[in-house]
Amino acid sequence: MTSETHLTPGTTGATPSLTPGPEHKFTFGLWTVGWQGRDPFGDATRAPLDPVESVHRLAELGAYGVTFHDDDLIPFGSSDADRDAHVKRFRTALDSTGLTVPMATTNLFTHPVFKDGAFTANDRDVRRFALRKTMRNIDLAAELGARIYVAWGGREGAESGAAKDVRVALDRLKEAFDLLGEYVVEQGYDLRFAVEPKPNEPRGDILLPTVGHALAFINALERPDMVGVNPEVGHEQMAGLNFPHGIAQALWHGKLFHIDLNGQTGIKYDQDLRFGAGDLRSAFWLVDLLESAGYEGPRHFDFKPPRTEDYDGVWASAAGCMRNYLLLKERSAAFRADPAVQAALRASRLDELAVPTLAEGETLGALLADRGAYEDFDAEAAAQRGMAFEHLDQLAMEHLLGAR
Repeated sequence: MTSETHLTPGTTGATPSLTPGPEHKFTFGLWTVGWQGRDPFGDATRAPLDPVESVHRLAELGAYGVTFHDDDLIPFGSSDADRDAHVKRFRTALDSTGLTVPMATTNLFTHPVFKDGAFTANDRDVRRFALRKTMRNIDLAAELGARIYVAWGGREGAESGAAKDVRVALDRLKEAFDLLGEYVVEQGYDLRFAVEPKPNEPRGDILLPTVGHALAFINALERPDMVGVNPEVGHEQMAGLNFPHGIAQALWHGKLFHIDLNGQTGIKYDQDLRFGAGDLRSAFWLVDLLESAGYEGPRHFDFKPPRTEDYDGVWASAAGCMRNYLLLKERSAAFRADPAVQAALRASRLDELAVPTLAEGETLGALLADRGAYEDFDAEAAAQRGMAFEHLDQLAMEHLLGAR
């Protein structure tokens, strides 16, 4: 049974700026707060959670929306009548709370039929089933108003070299995305896809393991404008990568369609900690980037409340995700507004980085003719210049710690 303790909206923040509201676009997956705490070494520690209760509790906490895999809402193998009943209850909960469904996705990894993948399974009939399963849930996503459809290929990979011809598997993956794009266009849905990269787990090596791999793959599709990325904090950090750098590149390409926020403490299994836990400095720079870049999409929390918690702890963990984001947003704004920081940025010559290396109208020939650019350039003197990065970084640390 779930706890009957309800959390009052606003109690998690002492000031209005720390009180979550629809304007912050905080969203949660049904699979996050509904995770029962089961892992490869232990059984569930929490009872199943009704999706309708999740909607109501998240609305109380100040969330903007809720997302789902098809199987989160409709148990695998349900009859059409049962499916309609589950959808009706869910829609009623959405209507009564005002929560939206900005994104949906398909579970192509839990059922044993997908043990060798879905879109890249060696078995052709499994691939065809995966496409039909996805198209059916795309219909529901469009019906509920979703604008983004996330694709995580959790079983698209291998553990041994001979088991999968990766070049051919990429052919099949492209074929799947091209067909899904065609379906969305034919149906007239206002829907775009977001590829979610992950390097490993549950497969030993998953296809499209990082943001860079996904961006390169998208360029090969028939409708690349319809496909972007949905990076996740822990997925990039599992591979030792700098998550804010990956997000910056996705933004640079105009491909950050969605983002999954959680916490991770380095190169290990996918921890899915609440946002802000784990690498706090990286979380600070991530929020600073998203807010300064004007990212307008959902701030989606894809985390797992630890299996040590009862449902009171689950809702505390969900509230903590939103509060930590708002705290970091406040700290970032204070950092950017600090005159000392602005002076330190100039001392570090960040303003010079923004100036094109060739002046407006300057040609390659002019660069080659400029003796000051090479022949008369004093490399030794330039090498002696300090960059003042340590002072700038210390200012960031002090803002993060609340000392400024």
